[in-house]
Amino acid sequence: KIPDRKRALDLIASAKEELIYTLSLEISEKSANTIVRNIYESFRMLGEALLISDGKKEADHIASINELLKINVETSRPKYLIDNLRKLRHGINYYGYKANVDEAKDAVSIAKSCFNPLFNEINKIIGK
Repeated sequence: KIPDRKRALDLIASAKEELIYTLSLEISEKSANTIVRNIYESFRMLGEALLISDGKKEADHIASINELLKINVETSRPKYLIDNLRKLRHGINYYGYKANVDEAKDAVSIAKSCFNPLFNEINKIIGK
């Protein structure tokens, strides 16, 4: 596949926009699934952007998340927690799991501690 920097940059911009909106939502039992899903999806899009910028095709979500875990940035919470969001979202989408308020709050905490450092570094990498 051919590297596509423009598409990758568009994808990370969309991920940031989606995350900003999601963080504006009030956390409740009704919104918990949406918040977890959207936060996870924003991270996945960052990882996919890295793959696209290298001309690689995303085989699955694990590949996208693994790309994020390779990025050397300082975060106040461990980056590997993003994979926990992947597993939680998988349960929501495929097994009817209902996320609770605490899980949504944790997803927001992960987003607030990890998203911007990853976004900024990925923006530098792709923008070269």
